[in-house]
Amino acid sequence: QVQLVESGGGLVQPGGSLRLSCAASGFTLDRYSIGWFRQAPGKEREGVSCISSSDSSTYYADSVKGRFTISRANAKNTVYLQMNNLKPEDTAVYSCALYRGTSYSLRTNWNWAGEYASWGQGTQVTVSS
Repeated sequence: QVQLVESGGGLVQPGGSLRLSCAASGFTLDRYSIGWFRQAPGKEREGVSCISSSDSSTYYADSVKGRFTISRANAKNTVYLQMNNLKPEDTAVYSCALYRGTSYSLRTNWNWAGEYASWGQGTQVTVSS
């Protein structure tokens, strides 16, 4: 059974850091591009970052560039999202998912939620003083 499980969320003060984990089971994660999305109350789901399977290219939303870093640990079958200098507007439920498109389409479609499957249950990130 293909499954992704997120962890690492929590409450952090502005300027703080968190590292989210996306652990895969039932498949080898390094064969797939993996994306992180977030959804705040009353807002649409937003693509945050993605790491490709082919060459580990990375993609980021403008709102998180320079603050967030996505990476893989293939030996642990896990993708991480390191989040630094967190802001209140980063507050959301963060979820990871498996990209179903081609490596070519990933360059333009990495932040389209409809291109993803096997969504995890999400982990809550709250940035507040």
